[in-house]
Amino acid sequence: MTPASETANAAHEGPAAAATDAADAAVTGATARMFGLDGRVAIVTGASSGLGVAVARALAAFGARVAVVARRLDKLTELAKEIDGLPVACDLSDLSAVRTVVPAVVEGLGAPEILVNGAGSMFTYERAESEPVEASRRTIDLNLLAPFLLAQDVFPHMIAAGRGTIINISSISGKVGIPGIPQASYAASKAGLSGLTSELAVQWARHSIRVNTVAPGFFRSEITGPLYSSEKSIEYLRRNTPLPKEGTAEDIVGAVLWLAGDAGSYVTGQTITVDGGWTAR
Repeated sequence: MTPASETANAAHEGPAAAATDAADAAVTGATARMFGLDGRVAIVTGASSGLGVAVARALAAFGARVAVVARRLDKLTELAKEIDGLPVACDLSDLSAVRTVVPAVVEGLGAPEILVNGAGSMFTYERAESEPVEASRRTIDLNLLAPFLLAQDVFPHMIAAGRGTIINISSISGKVGIPGIPQASYAASKAGLSGLTSELAVQWARHSIRVNTVAPGFFRSEITGPLYSSEKSIEYLRRNTPLPKEGTAEDIVGAVLWLAGDAGSYVTGQTITVDGGWTAR
């Protein structure tokens, strides 16, 4: 190529390259406006494993200052160091201990504007007719009452900030029964989260506090571990999930990010199902 042709190409490519750069900058700016969480304090419960870890990392990546909450302090400390967050050890099935979480976050990071209630578990695998009452109570306490108490505790701080978003992590078990997997109290607690979500969303909308639920389908976690322990059960999940892929915690994170930031600013009172089409069959 001659010097003259190189000069001509450079002259031609200059405006095109500039236009591309401008377009990229516009997209980046729009993304930052919709999903950026710079300076916002977030609380993520259940953050010692699985989805809670993935959510905490994602919120931090988009600028939030994240308090991670769970029982296992060693796991929390490791994650908090990675994301420059705050570890808060708490057994959320102990409702008196739940009340210590928000004051600890306010002292350590500041007033929370984002609450992700991700902690949840099953304390019995008995069929409904044999489910122990104590196991049912523990399930309801952790999966439903703890999120409600945390929502109450962040409420005044969100009022003061003039905005807030609460995201409850439910399950498709709160929407449909799952053959072969007894989980009566778990299903009741997760369905209860959707009811709580609708009620809080309506009551607190006047304060610009949005409340939504994300209901994941199946993905590998501590709770679902036994389902992935045999090829037979894995094939059952594949056969009943229309999308031809195995779900992961990261597949759920996108919905949480959407609801946490300004991209979801007109969404409240909803249960967003992220299940690969399981409940659409």
